[in-house]
Amino acid sequence: MFVLVEMVDTVRIPPWQFDRKLNDSIAEELNKKLANKVVYNVGLCICLFDITRLEDSYVFPGDGASHTKVHFRYVVFHPFLDEILIGKIKGCSPEGVHVSLGFFDDILIPPESLQQPAKFDEAEQVWVWEYETEEGAHDLYMDTGEEIRFRVVDESFVDTSPTGPRSAEAAATSEEPPRKEAPYSLVGSIIEPGLGLLSWWTNS
Repeated sequence: MFVLVEMVDTVRIPPWQFDRKLNDSIAEELNKKLANKVVYNVGLCICLFDITRLEDSYVFPGDGASHTKVHFRYVVFHPFLDEILIGKIKGCSPEGVHVSLGFFDDILIPPESLQQPAKFDEAEQVWVWEYETEEGAHDLYMDTGEEIRFRVVDESFVDTSPTGPRSAEAAATSEEPPRKEAPYSLVGSIIEPGLGLLSWWTNS
């Protein structure tokens, strides 16, 4: 679920921090820049693990700050495909079951990846597994807040960098504002036995 990623960046330290240890100032600046941010094709950055090498620091004309090229390792959330995770149901919609890990919310289990047969209850706004038994079908509800075990089957990175202002013609012809997309999202599946709500299997 978590990986160590080697990174390189040039860190600017303002002069009023020169009385501090360089490593402490650099660690603080790196966490300000990266913590809780998604790096494209890398994952969600969590925290600095360590600094492996510092190159020479430079002060440029007109700027009293120091600039140091830093080699470091960062803890990143990037589960591998087919990894099994446990989260909580954040909510349900016709698109599927939305899952949260607490620190990461952009996880969707689409309808075709739910235990089958499944149906969406419009009144309750929940997905229901119609579990077949010898006595007939039992409805097992996927309620908000329930713990759920799922398999990661796909991931998506979206480049959300600013693209600049749209032209007046494009703005005039666009009826709706552009949809905000998550920079990093996961697709899950609970179609296999043993996956799904923990209560389904612990009570069986």
